[in-house]
Amino acid sequence: MKVRSLRTMVMATPFLIGMGLASNANASFVIDATVGGAATGVTYANFDNLPLGSLGGVSNGITVSFVPDGQTVTGAVSGIYAAPFLSNSNGVPFGDSTVSGADTTKYLTTGLGQVSLLFPGMEKYLGLLWGSVDNYNHLEFFAGITSVGTVSGLDIFASANGDRGINGTFYANIVSNLAFDRVVATSSQYAFEFDNVAYNESDPEEVPEPMSLGLLGLGLLGVGVAASRRRKSASVGTEPALFA
Repeated sequence: MKVRSLRTMVMATPFLIGMGLASNANASFVIDATVGGAATGVTYANFDNLPLGSLGGVSNGITVSFVPDGQTVTGAVSGIYAAPFLSNSNGVPFGDSTVSGADTTKYLTTGLGQVSLLFPGMEKYLGLLWGSVDNYNHLEFFAGITSVGTVSGLDIFASANGDRGINGTFYANIVSNLAFDRVVATSSQYAFEFDNVAYNESDPEEVPEPMSLGLLGLGLLGVGVAASRRRKSASVGTEPALFA
Protein backbone atom coordinates (compact mmCIF):
# COMPACT_ATOMS: atom_id res chain seq x y z
CA MET A 1 0.00 0.00 0.00
CA LYS A 2 1.33 3.43 -0.89
CA VAL A 3 1.32 5.63 2.19
CA ARG A 4 0.79 9.35 1.76
CA SER A 5 1.62 11.63 4.64
CA LEU A 6 1.19 15.38 4.94
CA ARG A 7 2.14 17.66 7.81
CA THR A 8 1.20 21.28 7.28
CA MET A 9 0.61 24.48 9.20
CA VAL A 10 -2.43 26.43 8.07
CA MET A 11 -3.26 30.04 8.89
CA ALA A 12 -7.01 29.73 8.79
CA THR A 13 -9.49 32.34 7.61
CA PRO A 14 -13.00 32.08 9.05
CA PHE A 15 -15.44 30.54 6.57
CA LEU A 16 -19.05 31.73 6.85
CA ILE A 17 -21.74 29.05 6.92
CA GLY A 18 -25.30 30.26 6.66
CA MET A 19 -25.74 33.01 9.28
CA GLY A 20 -22.59 32.07 11.23
CA LEU A 21 -20.57 35.01 12.56
CA ALA A 22 -16.91 35.41 11.62
CA SER A 23 -14.21 36.58 14.00
CA ASN A 24 -11.16 38.76 13.44
CA ALA A 25 -9.14 36.16 15.38
CA ASN A 26 -7.92 33.43 13.03
CA ALA A 27 -6.64 30.10 14.29
CA SER A 28 -3.40 28.49 13.19
CA PHE A 29 -3.74 24.76 12.55
CA VAL A 30 -0.99 22.15 12.55
CA ILE A 31 -2.22 19.21 10.48
CA ASP A 32 -0.71 15.74 10.33
CA ALA A 33 -2.68 13.70 7.79
CA THR A 34 -1.64 10.17 6.83
CA VAL A 35 -3.10 7.22 4.96
CA GLY A 36 -3.19 4.59 7.68
CA GLY A 37 -2.41 7.15 10.37
CA ALA A 38 -3.70 6.91 13.92
CA ALA A 39 -5.46 9.20 16.35
CA THR A 40 -3.30 11.00 18.90
CA GLY A 41 -6.17 12.26 21.09
CA VAL A 42 -7.38 10.82 24.38
CA THR A 43 -11.18 10.69 23.93
CA TYR A 44 -12.68 8.58 21.13
CA ALA A 45 -16.12 8.56 19.50
CA ASN A 46 -17.15 5.97 16.89
CA PHE A 47 -20.84 7.01 16.46
CA ASP A 48 -21.97 3.39 16.46
CA ASN A 49 -24.62 4.17 19.07
CA LEU A 50 -26.36 6.75 16.87
CA PRO A 51 -29.52 5.79 14.96
CA LEU A 52 -29.31 5.64 11.18
CA GLY A 53 -30.66 8.75 9.50
CA SER A 54 -30.67 12.40 10.53
CA LEU A 55 -31.80 12.20 14.17
CA GLY A 56 -28.29 12.58 15.57
CA GLY A 57 -27.53 12.12 19.26
CA VAL A 58 -24.58 11.96 21.64
CA SER A 59 -21.55 9.73 21.10
CA ASN A 60 -18.92 9.71 23.87
CA GLY A 61 -19.47 13.35 24.77
CA ILE A 62 -19.96 14.68 21.22
CA THR A 63 -23.45 15.95 20.36
CA VAL A 64 -24.08 15.23 16.68
CA SER A 65 -26.70 17.08 14.67
CA PHE A 66 -27.46 17.37 10.97
CA VAL A 67 -28.81 19.80 8.42
CA PRO A 68 -30.43 17.67 5.72
CA ASP A 69 -29.18 15.77 3.99
CA GLY A 70 -26.39 15.01 6.45
CA GLN A 71 -26.95 11.73 8.27
CA THR A 72 -25.57 8.65 10.00
CA VAL A 73 -25.13 5.86 7.46
CA THR A 74 -23.53 2.49 6.74
CA GLY A 75 -22.34 0.92 3.50
CA ALA A 76 -22.44 2.99 0.32
CA VAL A 77 -24.90 4.57 -2.09
CA SER A 78 -23.50 5.19 -5.56
CA GLY A 79 -22.89 8.88 -6.22
CA ILE A 80 -24.04 9.87 -2.70
CA TYR A 81 -21.66 8.44 -0.11
CA ALA A 82 -19.00 5.75 0.31
CA ALA A 83 -17.46 4.30 3.46
CA PRO A 84 -14.04 5.54 4.59
CA PHE A 85 -11.23 2.99 4.64
CA LEU A 86 -9.44 1.65 7.69
CA SER A 87 -5.79 0.67 7.36
CA ASN A 88 -2.88 -0.25 9.62
CA SER A 89 -5.51 -1.28 12.23
CA ASN A 90 -6.16 2.40 12.97
CA GLY A 91 -9.71 1.63 14.06
CA VAL A 92 -8.62 -0.37 17.11
CA PRO A 93 -8.85 2.54 19.62
CA PHE A 94 -12.45 2.98 18.41
CA GLY A 95 -13.40 -0.68 18.87
CA ASP A 96 -13.00 -1.75 15.23
CA SER A 97 -10.58 -4.66 14.71
CA THR A 98 -10.49 -4.29 10.89
CA VAL A 99 -6.86 -4.41 9.77
CA SER A 100 -7.47 -2.99 6.31
CA GLY A 101 -10.72 -2.46 4.43
CA ALA A 102 -13.86 -0.38 4.09
CA ASP A 103 -15.50 0.83 7.30
CA THR A 104 -18.38 -1.57 8.00
CA THR A 105 -19.65 0.37 11.03
CA LYS A 106 -21.79 3.50 11.20
CA TYR A 107 -20.20 6.74 10.00
CA LEU A 108 -21.28 10.31 9.25
CA THR A 109 -21.85 11.99 5.90
CA THR A 110 -22.63 15.62 5.12
CA GLY A 111 -24.33 14.90 1.81
CA LEU A 112 -25.10 18.41 0.54
CA GLY A 113 -25.91 19.54 4.06
CA GLN A 114 -23.94 19.73 7.31
CA VAL A 115 -22.75 17.63 10.21
CA SER A 116 -22.28 19.56 13.45
CA LEU A 117 -20.11 18.19 16.27
CA LEU A 118 -20.60 19.93 19.63
CA PHE A 119 -17.91 19.03 22.17
CA PRO A 120 -18.36 18.89 25.95
CA GLY A 121 -15.68 21.54 26.56
CA MET A 122 -13.14 23.78 24.87
CA GLU A 123 -10.81 21.62 22.79
CA LYS A 124 -7.59 22.23 20.87
CA TYR A 125 -7.21 18.89 19.09
CA LEU A 126 -9.46 17.09 16.60
CA GLY A 127 -8.75 13.80 14.86
CA LEU A 128 -10.95 12.10 12.27
CA LEU A 129 -10.93 9.32 9.71
CA TRP A 130 -11.63 11.43 6.60
CA GLY A 131 -12.84 9.39 3.63
CA SER A 132 -12.53 10.24 -0.08
CA VAL A 133 -10.88 13.58 0.70
CA ASP A 134 -11.95 16.21 -1.81
CA ASN A 135 -11.20 19.91 -2.35
CA TYR A 136 -14.81 20.92 -1.67
CA ASN A 137 -14.90 19.35 1.83
CA HIS A 138 -14.60 21.82 4.72
CA LEU A 139 -14.37 21.73 8.50
CA GLU A 140 -15.20 25.01 10.23
CA PHE A 141 -14.14 25.49 13.85
CA PHE A 142 -16.19 27.59 16.28
CA ALA A 143 -15.80 28.98 19.79
CA GLY A 144 -19.44 29.53 20.70
CA ILE A 145 -20.95 31.35 17.71
CA THR A 146 -17.59 32.76 16.63
CA SER A 147 -15.81 31.12 13.70
CA VAL A 148 -12.09 30.79 14.36
CA GLY A 149 -11.03 29.12 11.11
CA THR A 150 -11.50 26.47 8.46
CA VAL A 151 -9.63 23.41 7.21
CA SER A 152 -10.37 22.15 3.69
CA GLY A 153 -9.66 18.90 1.90
CA LEU A 154 -6.73 20.58 0.17
CA ASP A 155 -5.14 21.19 3.56
CA ILE A 156 -5.34 17.45 4.19
CA PHE A 157 -4.02 16.39 0.79
CA ALA A 158 -2.85 18.88 -1.85
CA SER A 159 -4.00 16.57 -4.68
CA ALA A 160 -7.37 15.77 -3.11
CA ASN A 161 -9.62 14.32 -5.82
CA GLY A 162 -12.27 12.26 -4.03
CA ASP A 163 -10.47 8.92 -4.31
CA ARG A 164 -12.88 6.45 -2.69
CA GLY A 165 -10.24 3.76 -2.34
CA ILE A 166 -7.88 3.11 0.53
CA ASN A 167 -5.40 5.77 -0.63
CA GLY A 168 -8.11 8.44 -0.52
CA THR A 169 -8.81 8.08 3.22
CA PHE A 170 -6.55 9.97 5.62
CA TYR A 171 -6.49 9.99 9.38
CA ALA A 172 -6.16 13.71 10.05
CA ASN A 173 -4.77 15.01 13.35
CA ILE A 174 -5.55 18.72 13.61
CA VAL A 175 -4.20 20.94 16.39
CA SER A 176 -5.49 24.52 16.78
CA ASN A 177 -3.80 27.32 18.71
CA LEU A 178 -7.30 28.65 19.54
CA ALA A 179 -9.76 26.57 21.55
CA PHE A 180 -13.03 25.46 19.94
CA ASP A 181 -16.16 23.74 21.16
CA ARG A 182 -17.91 23.00 17.86
CA VAL A 183 -16.87 21.80 14.41
CA VAL A 184 -19.17 21.91 11.38
CA ALA A 185 -18.46 19.70 8.35
CA THR A 186 -19.86 20.81 4.98
CA SER A 187 -19.49 19.92 1.33
CA SER A 188 -20.73 21.70 -1.76
CA GLN A 189 -20.92 18.40 -3.66
CA TYR A 190 -21.44 14.75 -2.73
CA ALA A 191 -19.83 13.71 -0.48
CA PHE A 192 -17.91 14.17 2.73
CA GLU A 193 -17.75 11.06 4.93
CA PHE A 194 -15.90 10.59 8.20
CA ASP A 195 -15.75 8.40 11.28
CA ASN A 196 -13.71 7.72 14.43
CA VAL A 197 -13.35 11.20 15.87
CA ALA A 198 -10.83 11.89 18.65
CA TYR A 199 -10.58 15.07 20.67
CA ASN A 200 -8.55 16.63 23.47
CA GLU A 201 -8.42 19.93 25.36
CA SER A 202 -4.77 20.45 24.39
CA ASP A 203 -2.21 19.34 21.84
CA PRO A 204 -1.68 15.66 22.80
CA GLU A 205 2.03 16.00 22.02
CA GLU A 206 2.32 18.66 24.71
CA VAL A 207 0.74 16.52 27.46
CA PRO A 208 3.55 14.85 29.50
CA GLU A 209 3.31 11.13 30.16
CA PRO A 210 2.63 10.17 33.80
CA MET A 211 6.27 9.07 34.24
CA SER A 212 7.46 12.38 32.81
CA LEU A 213 5.22 14.24 35.24
CA GLY A 214 6.75 12.27 38.13
CA LEU A 215 10.28 13.00 36.97
CA LEU A 216 9.37 16.65 36.49
CA GLY A 217 8.05 16.79 40.06
CA LEU A 218 11.22 15.25 41.43
CA GLY A 219 13.31 17.66 39.38
CA LEU A 220 11.39 20.66 40.68
CA LEU A 221 11.72 19.33 44.24
CA GLY A 222 15.46 19.03 43.77
CA VAL A 223 15.68 22.57 42.44
CA GLY A 224 13.68 23.82 45.44
CA VAL A 225 15.94 22.03 47.94
CA ALA A 226 19.08 23.35 46.25
CA ALA A 227 17.69 26.90 46.22
CA SER A 228 16.78 26.61 49.91
CA ARG A 229 20.31 25.50 50.77
CA ARG A 230 21.80 28.39 48.81
CA ARG A 231 19.57 30.85 50.65
CA LYS A 232 20.62 29.41 54.03
CA SER A 233 24.30 29.53 53.07
CA ALA A 234 23.99 33.15 51.94
CA SER A 235 22.22 34.04 55.18
CA VAL A 236 25.00 32.50 57.30
CA GLY A 237 27.72 34.17 55.30
CA THR A 238 26.29 37.68 55.64
CA GLU A 239 25.03 37.58 59.21
CA PRO A 240 26.70 40.37 61.29
CA ALA A 241 29.12 39.35 64.06
CA LEU A 242 27.57 39.45 67.54
CA PHE A 243 30.87 39.67 69.37
CA ALA A 244 33.99 41.76 68.82
